Amino acid sequence: MKTYKLWIGGEWANPGSGEWFDTVDPYANKPWAKIPRGNAEDARRAVEAADRAWRSPEWRKLTPTQRGHLLRRLGDLVAENAEALADVEVRDNGKLKAEMLGQLRYIPQWYYYYGGLADKVEGAVVPIDKPGVFNYTRYEPVGVVAAIVPWNSPLLLTTWKLAPALAAGNAVVVKPSEFTSASMLEFCALIEKAGFPKGIVNVVTGFGPEVGEPLVAHPKVAKVAFTGGETGGQKVYEAAAKGLKRVTLELGGKSPNIVFDDCVMEDAVKGVISGIFAATGQTCIAGSRLLVQESIHDALVDKLVAFARTARMGNPADMSTQVGPVTTRPQYEKILKYIDIAKSEGATAVLGGGPAKRPECGDGLFVEPTIFTGVSNNMRIAQEEVFGPVLSVIRFRDEDEAVRIANDILYGLAAGVWTQNIRRAITVAERLECGTVWVNTYRAVSFLSPFGGYKRSGLGRENGQDMIKEYMQQKSVWISTATEVPNPFVLR
Repeated sequence: MKTYKLWIGGEWANPGSGEWFDTVDPYANKPWAKIPRGNAEDARRAVEAADRAWRSPEWRKLTPTQRGHLLRRLGDLVAENAEALADVEVRDNGKLKAEMLGQLRYIPQWYYYYGGLADKVEGAVVPIDKPGVFNYTRYEPVGVVAAIVPWNSPLLLTTWKLAPALAAGNAVVVKPSEFTSASMLEFCALIEKAGFPKGIVNVVTGFGPEVGEPLVAHPKVAKVAFTGGETGGQKVYEAAAKGLKRVTLELGGKSPNIVFDDCVMEDAVKGVISGIFAATGQTCIAGSRLLVQESIHDALVDKLVAFARTARMGNPADMSTQVGPVTTRPQYEKILKYIDIAKSEGATAVLGGGPAKRPECGDGLFVEPTIFTGVSNNMRIAQEEVFGPVLSVIRFRDEDEAVRIANDILYGLAAGVWTQNIRRAITVAERLECGTVWVNTYRAVSFLSPFGGYKRSGLGRENGQDMIKEYMQQKSVWISTATEVPNPFVLR
């Protein structure tokens, strides 16, 4: 098995613990590589290296335009190595080669976009109301950023943080999930090859209490960007608050996919499938609550079940596979537990409802695509994030009830709306309490459009033009042009 090392200060380093742990291929259900078990001392070393690099003349002397050149070079390198990186991610997290290769081929756009934006962040000359004073503003980097990313799309979600943070002039310490660290460690070679100064990007792998917590608590970390579950997000928020650190939190979701009776049913069925069974349902934006207008409920469910039965399960490295394994054993067991909970609550499994034992699944951690009908919105299966291929179908009568049910949740990350009525599309999108609404499509993201949640789905936004300022702080500069100093005892 391959044995990885930490990436600290532009050098490969053994973990201070002297320990490594196995990372498991969820399709083969066997270890395939050894990941360094970092500890608090490794986190401290990485932050100190990042702080030195951020303050160094080598980084400070670069103009924003030159930082942009480095980012665009990094984007080129990702494009050149997309397939190799995708292969590592598939082996590490079990997601489909078709999906991960698509992500890796798209990721360079973030580095191109923020590389181009690096020298477009402008301050302003303020027409100040004080005589004899020239006032202007400027944006500056915050310093050291801690980026903590989950296991479902490691490099994509790292990129959402890394690209704007570097464009803004910061240094970054990345803590990947302990379940899927390999692709981020492979990525470090591209950082070096692109020409970034040593220490500007560091990667410390390991477990949350041993690496994540001391990383967030370190006094030299100015901002924490976290994507993950609600419980982890709360811990990060609490720890960051003690140091008055800036935070961006992208957390969970229980997104409603709302199908009205004037939809194009074939399109809606495909959109529902995309929302819940793509990525094996292991995505924060999963459309795990299907709200269907009662006049088409039975017809839509029949078509949905028939379509879902055709899904090809198996080896995620096969480009024809459509549903892969669950990434981790704890997640696999959690999904099966929620399936049992749904059955105990009185929901009816019209498709799936247990582990997948098909020959093509081998020894992998597979769960059958599952659809529950007879779900009410107060059931646990409708209120709690499962993070797996489990769909809850809920009936509604009219537009008002659909919106009420959709918003009756602690989360607010995303929603889908399926209708041919333009008035309904606009007004329902306005009424939904969530950060993203897709109309007649689902599960689309872009470097150009902001992404984030309402309510318990998080704080702040990622992607888009304004995102770079989440990694900057604004300074106001006052220059006196007065010939006389005014009364020093009076606020000017």
